[in-house]
Amino acid sequence: MKAVFPVIFTRLEDGGYMAFSPDFQINTQGETLADAIEMARDAIGIMGIDMEDDNKAIPTPSSPHDITCAADEIVSMIDIDFTAYRRANERRTVRRNVSLPSWLNSEAEKAGLNVSAILQAALKQELHITE
Repeated sequence: MKAVFPVIFTRLEDGGYMAFSPDFQINTQGETLADAIEMARDAIGIMGIDMEDDNKAIPTPSSPHDITCAADEIVSMIDIDFTAYRRANERRTVRRNVSLPSWLNSEAEKAGLNVSAILQAALKQELHITE
């Protein structure tokens, strides 16, 4: 799922920026505006996939016209692709039992093949997933 969320950036006294996402009610910060934008995207990504994992709905993005902020603050839109974010950042593995004919398993072992890696490659090909 792709979405674009408003984020309010506030310049800090040390020169960095605080980033607040009103739709997720989270804060993060960065040493520069570019860092704060990256951190905001990361924080929204983490929150979004956590919500998906908990079977909760990801908030509908607010309109930037509905966001009120102080004169010295910046409202910017941050895009996030939750599917791509999950692929890039989630590295946990899941154990699956796979049934193979005994002779095929023996041949794979003799050849020193990593059956798990081959299965992953085949699933990506079948699902048209490129990385």
